[in-house]
Amino acid sequence: MATKLRFGIIGCGRIAQRHAEHIHSKGILVAACDTVKEKADAMASTYSAKAYYSLEEMLAHEKEMDVVAVCSPNGLHAQHSIKSLQAGFHVLCEKPMAINVYDCGQMIQAAEKANKRLFAIKQNRYNPPVAAVKNLIDEGRLGNIMSIQLSCFWNRNPDYYKDSWKGTTALDGGTLFTQFSHFIDLLYWMVGDVKSVKSYMGNFNHEGIIEFEDTGVVILEFYNGAIGTINYTVNSYEKNMEGSLILFGEKGTVKIGGQYLNELEYQNIKDYKIENLPEGNKPNNYGNYVGSMSNHDKVYDNLIEVLQHNATITTNSFEGLKTVEIIEKIYSAAARG
Repeated sequence: MATKLRFGIIGCGRIAQRHAEHIHSKGILVAACDTVKEKADAMASTYSAKAYYSLEEMLAHEKEMDVVAVCSPNGLHAQHSIKSLQAGFHVLCEKPMAINVYDCGQMIQAAEKANKRLFAIKQNRYNPPVAAVKNLIDEGRLGNIMSIQLSCFWNRNPDYYKDSWKGTTALDGGTLFTQFSHFIDLLYWMVGDVKSVKSYMGNFNHEGIIEFEDTGVVILEFYNGAIGTINYTVNSYEKNMEGSLILFGEKGTVKIGGQYLNELEYQNIKDYKIENLPEGNKPNNYGNYVGSMSNHDKVYDNLIEVLQHNATITTNSFEGLKTVEIIEKIYSAAARG
């Protein structure tokens, strides 16, 4: 029986709680680090780990760690990942991998120089209807994808941003980075790389609350010739409304919907039907709002298989970079227009 992997967590906020649960069930949490002493102490006490209040201190003292889970604010992902890699640890980085392509490249270089693995979290790939549709595409059952429509209609009220790094350009990066990067990843994963973008954005309901857009409309042209649109907002009244992706292929049309891409809402496929989908995990619940489907258990399963049994990584760091690159293209197009 393989020895359980030993983990440290940097950033002990809400998403880190989910990481800690899965680490506890599949490995050993040996260190919890946060600049807010109470957060680090609380997580360390819960899991019999050691509390640290700076990443440098944790990296210097926890030499028997195998993996650092980076759960800090978006704008700190790059520096925290690079320092952990340089110290000799594998890294599992929460989404987004970083908030600019340059930082993603630096992270990948650091992993290569240290000969360590850099894992990017894309848990929506494990949603049962998403995985089923991806298999259809890979098998050619939809034929060429001609066009797509991505809709992301969620709610984020002022309380979500209160007394938080969220909503700041430096640490959050933008609505596409924090709320909808998983959705952008699925476009790249299913349809391919993006050639050109037109986009329009506005901050209609969060003036003085966030430093960027709360709504956007995007037109995409993919390198394979497909075209598509993205409509997104965090202004859905009172609660999340929908997270959906429609694919129009030569041999079929499918819609993955629900609040967070958790339901197969429509299918009409030549000589084929998707049946008997397993029930997916519940969404990440943060009290007054929910996020994407919680598939972090599958992310950790893959990480363990990769590190202990040389399995194939489900989401590599290059794919994490491509998500950030597409988001950068969308923001740059809005700035130009």
